[in-house]
Amino acid sequence: MANYLDDVETDKISGPLTVDIHTHILPSPGVLPDLKKKYGYGGFVSLENAAEGCGCNMVIDGNFFRAVEPNVYDPKARVSDCDRDGVHVQVLSTVPVMFSYWAKPQDCLDLCRMINDDIANTVKSNPKRFVGLATLPMQAPDLAVQELRRCMTELGLRGFEMGTHINDWNLDAEELFPVFEEAEKLGAAIFIHPWDMMSKSKMEKYWLPWLVGMPAETSLAICSLIFGGVFERLPKLRVAFAHGGGAFPGTIGRIEHGHRVRPDLCAINNEKNPKQYLGRFWVDSILHDETMLKYIIDLLGEDKLVMGSDYPFPLGEYVPPKIYPGRLIREVYRGDENTKMRSKLLGQNALDWLGLKAEDFLDS
Repeated sequence: MANYLDDVETDKISGPLTVDIHTHILPSPGVLPDLKKKYGYGGFVSLENAAEGCGCNMVIDGNFFRAVEPNVYDPKARVSDCDRDGVHVQVLSTVPVMFSYWAKPQDCLDLCRMINDDIANTVKSNPKRFVGLATLPMQAPDLAVQELRRCMTELGLRGFEMGTHINDWNLDAEELFPVFEEAEKLGAAIFIHPWDMMSKSKMEKYWLPWLVGMPAETSLAICSLIFGGVFERLPKLRVAFAHGGGAFPGTIGRIEHGHRVRPDLCAINNEKNPKQYLGRFWVDSILHDETMLKYIIDLLGEDKLVMGSDYPFPLGEYVPPKIYPGRLIREVYRGDENTKMRSKLLGQNALDWLGLKAEDFLDS
């Protein structure tokens, strides 16, 4: 087998329907107003044009946060990249720094509506290539439910992206249950992405918040939904987690053992063994490692891993030309004998999570 990073010929856009569930998008510069001026306080991200043709800078209260290329906000650039990389459909969600759960609820709702309208307009511009996920004011669950209904019934979005915790609430918080309940009722797909990583003050070097904090955040989210009984109470809830489920798959043995030996601490809201929920949720394929890819498929099932790239950011599976969305799956499961597996991992599993069909995207 060729090494994951070797240059090899691959079957790209002519292959099976490929759906990338983990891509981030921002409104174009100038779409959002001056949020600090509008709301009367700071902390919000603004997009400022850089040199011509060089994208823009994400700025928070005048301080540089991150430079982004035009493919973060330009649909035409995204489609061009997809054609090059063999991706038929991108699932669009905002960059987590835009969640703004810390903001005043009505202001966050207003910002969410602008972001969601922008994503919906992008989808409408090319519905065969884009699917949209909303962002919600999760710190105000009643407003989140209101906006979720609007996004699902009026905008045509397919679900929503949310963080691994909401300020001081973990995802088992009873305050959040009405949002999950409404998501199940509406058939909304949920994509859970780490943000505001724990213990950042102890991880100031080596990019550790992204390398250690993010995987821990995702495990926190999965454990909260299992131990808190959310999956048990809402059996039809469709949830996908970023980055291969973070640290959870590698520590499920410890999690199960803790539940068994200390039920007084772990089983207070749900007595069922955590392993009974393996196969109840999806994880994306941002794993960077063949052994982990095979392990997670064995752990969760071949129906529960979906292709995700973190496009267009390099910590995901997107460092052109050698690394592109779905590269690991295509390399590990290459050959005619793996055609069915590739079809599942690259597209069909994502469609199942989204509640869509291949016919929604293929030309008749």
